[in-house]
Amino acid sequence: MTRPYKLSALEGKVIAIDGPAGSGKSTTAKMVAARLGFTYLDTGAMYRAVALFAIENDISPEDARALEAIAPRLVIEFKTEEEINRVFLNGRDVTEAIRSPEVTSAVSPVSAHAGVREAMVARQREIARKGNVVAEGRDTTSVVFPEADIKVYLDASLKERARRRLIDFSRQGIDSTLEEQMALLAKRDEFDSSRSNSPLTRTGDSILIDTTNLNIEEQVDKIIKLITVRLMKK
Repeated sequence: MTRPYKLSALEGKVIAIDGPAGSGKSTTAKMVAARLGFTYLDTGAMYRAVALFAIENDISPEDARALEAIAPRLVIEFKTEEEINRVFLNGRDVTEAIRSPEVTSAVSPVSAHAGVREAMVARQREIARKGNVVAEGRDTTSVVFPEADIKVYLDASLKERARRRLIDFSRQGIDSTLEEQMALLAKRDEFDSSRSNSPLTRTGDSILIDTTNLNIEEQVDKIIKLITVRLMKK
């Protein structure tokens, strides 16, 4: 893909995007990466892969000892096939499986364990070692890439985030309600923001973008403009 901007100004850069579930991080980060010709790093998918492994092997999401022993040994890979970013766990394509409601419910407690986070953060940093990466998650700006060249925090109202999650589930044939999704997201926000290990937080140097009234293209355009203003001047 041809990059729309000067390669010399962007080479080796790391763009980090954080925010709560449903704020539009994943789709926006994918599109920003595509526009820049960068690698897209979905840090949340790595924790979801660990959660899926736990579910499939009857390991409780609360079992820190078991999960911290297993996490460093799991082989989690990202591959782009026919312009689709796919996630592989121990050689198996789990792109769809990690988005199930069961995994969504388990991922917060799984990702809260210090040993799990240490293993995943080490891999994330290795992937981004040479730069040219757009990374998204809940601690990419604060813990994984504190020196990122651009830091963005995406947010949206709880109702709008629940509406988006409901649309995603509908596409998967999963029944739910707006009220149910609002309750689940509120619970997850509280858990992710209050956990002792790498809590969800907006760092002081992260630029806030409220996506409540923005579509994906508008979100991407805002971030691309931000990059051009901040990096192309250097």
